Amino acid sequence: MFFVERTQIAELAARNRLPSIAPQREWAAAGYLMAYGVSVFDAYRRTAAYVDKILRGTKPAELPFEQATKFDLVVNLKTAKALQLTIPQSVLLRADEVLQ
Repeated sequence: MFFVERTQIAELAARNRLPSIAPQREWAAAGYLMAYGVSVFDAYRRTAAYVDKILRGTKPAELPFEQATKFDLVVNLKTAKALQLTIPQSVLLRADEVLQ
């Protein structure tokens, strides 16, 4: 429900000068200040590897539980500028993506 309205939520946060952070890149692209969360693409890749093992005969109960190890940090500089915030260089260097 919230994902569909992410642009409207980002606009509301900006209008009220509230820095916002969300769990996926698409939210930062919609206007949130930052996004930090599990890499969706990596999760899909890992899921495909599990499906492949199951289709090759491995029983699902025999597969180990995996935790996410790849996280994405996306910073939206346009939103930072609108909120009159300066993002430290150390954060920008760590970001997987910086949106202009």
